[in-house]
Amino acid sequence: MNLARFPRISLAHLPTPLERLDNLTRVLNGPEIWIKRDDCTGLSTGGNKTRKLEFLMAAAQAEGADTVITQGATQSNHARQTAAAASKLGMSCHLLLEDRTKKTDFDYTENGNVLLDVLHGATIERCASHPDMNGEMMKVAEKLKAAGKKVYAIPGGGSNPVGALGYVNAALELVVQVNTMGLKVDHIVHATGSAGTQAGLVAGLVGLNSDIKLLGIGVRAPKEKQEENVFKLACSTADLLGMSDAVKREHVMANCDYVGEGYGFPPPATIDAIRMLAKLEAILLDPVYSGKGMSGLIDLVRKGHFRKGETVVFIHTGGQIGLTAYAKDFLSNG
Repeated sequence: MNLARFPRISLAHLPTPLERLDNLTRVLNGPEIWIKRDDCTGLSTGGNKTRKLEFLMAAAQAEGADTVITQGATQSNHARQTAAAASKLGMSCHLLLEDRTKKTDFDYTENGNVLLDVLHGATIERCASHPDMNGEMMKVAEKLKAAGKKVYAIPGGGSNPVGALGYVNAALELVVQVNTMGLKVDHIVHATGSAGTQAGLVAGLVGLNSDIKLLGIGVRAPKEKQEENVFKLACSTADLLGMSDAVKREHVMANCDYVGEGYGFPPPATIDAIRMLAKLEAILLDPVYSGKGMSGLIDLVRKGHFRKGETVVFIHTGGQIGLTAYAKDFLSNG
């Protein structure tokens, strides 16, 4: 896997820390739990999208773009990090924000990630929920081009083969870290949504011939659909790397039992998991992705899916700024 042949801009603070969760491990009395702190990537409060944007923004520059456009839900972490990257690189950013939850309170519509979008100078366009948001984004991109902009379109979540390279690199980074520490890791767990993070990890771990099992905890789609999306993108990413046919269907595993009411709606177990990590480890999770991922991990430990004697690494995908958009969920639940 020669990642050096792909254009890349340094945006993230890498490698991100790998820390043992001593208190959580003790309380759950199960496997040894570690956390990969991709909330510490350093671009506008950090998060997993920064790794993807290193490759995506480099591709945009290579095409001579002066404007990037992307889409996401109102409180999109990806939109915020894209706006920040564009600002840092002196490019314009246009965001198409989808009303995916129908929430109307001020904190959700204007605070959190939306506030940071504005601070980073992005122009924001809002739309109703749509089954093909990337298609809707491309319609807006054409209007920007007609107005004289040189536009580079980034799909939701930065989830295409170029963006997924960021998590191919993360797989390599993590394997080097654990090897250096002499740590035998059995499982990696993370929240999976637009598929790019999991697809990149799958392709990276396969390319490294790693025997670490990877599990995505779904935040939106049903299991069959989520695994289908991840598998398709992982195969495309492997093709880009010159590893055609390396990724097999059995490499892709998702558990979508913790979605709850839907995307952007944290179930009580997610709220509990966020509180638990804040109190036990002084680590803040987010209500949409990492909180659901951690609630799944905690429940699976309690059910014996991950056992004592095993080592599990949880990848923290960031998004803590989104907590400010969900204050009511915490103030009204305990």
